[in-house]
Amino acid sequence: MSWHEDRAAWGLAGRLAAICALAALLAGCFQPMYGQHSLGSQPSLRTALSTVAVDQIEAAPNTTEARLAVEVRNQLLFSFTGGESSKAPTHRLTIKLNSKREKIIVDLQSQRPDMENFGLDASYTLTDLATGKAVVNGTTFARVSYDIPGAEQRFARVRGMRDAETRAAKVIADQITARLASFFIAGT
Repeated sequence: MSWHEDRAAWGLAGRLAAICALAALLAGCFQPMYGQHSLGSQPSLRTALSTVAVDQIEAAPNTTEARLAVEVRNQLLFSFTGGESSKAPTHRLTIKLNSKREKIIVDLQSQRPDMENFGLDASYTLTDLATGKAVVNGTTFARVSYDIPGAEQRFARVRGMRDAETRAAKVIADQITARLASFFIAGT
């Protein structure tokens, strides 16, 4: 082995050692977003989210929005607490929902839809109870399509629509949870 090859091998080994040392030093700076324990004085995300009181979502009785309001709220409560009891509230979350159905594909012979889209729009506000100020305002939406198998299978159409509504509610709850997680972790 020549002197130049030996020097190159040692240079590469030195750079790899420096990268490993830097990675080891920085590894202690990262915290899993949904970890149970926190680094420093900031509470863990689960603890912070469990202090959010989720208001009942207003909806007209016996409507799709009323059922979805319960679905979204339950998803959020479980997401915030993991099924445990919530802590003393420090923040309040209020949500407003709107839903709509759109025909995507229509059979030219019967003029009946073959595919529909279900849309769920939500606007939400997170209020700090200590100051009474809104700290997070946002809107989110979910669009879910479902097939309609034909006029003979009315139950399949209703079941497909119900499944689409439930999936849309889950998407809305997940998006709100992610936005609030960003607020509690990064303060933005």
